[in-house]
Amino acid sequence: MSTSGLSPKQARQLRIAAASVLLVAMAAVLAIRLASRTSVLVVGVYGLAMILCGVVIELSRNGRTRLGTWLLAGGLAAALAFDWLILP
Repeated sequence: MSTSGLSPKQARQLRIAAASVLLVAMAAVLAIRLASRTSVLVVGVYGLAMILCGVVIELSRNGRTRLGTWLLAGGLAAALAFDWLILP
């Protein structure tokens, strides 16, 4: 067992579950944002965030959990920053 208390299999399952929840959350936010304003930028930002969640799920399934964690954190932070700074 690792020092964090999670086995590698448990860490993969945790990251898959987290990315899946965030994928559903991004879809909901996308629907809400499109209801208030239709913009290609909105679809682009949240569409890319949803694709990123899917990539993280695949990386976690293949044992690349640390890379997936960094991508998920960085990608979602970037999506939120773009939403706040760029989207009208």
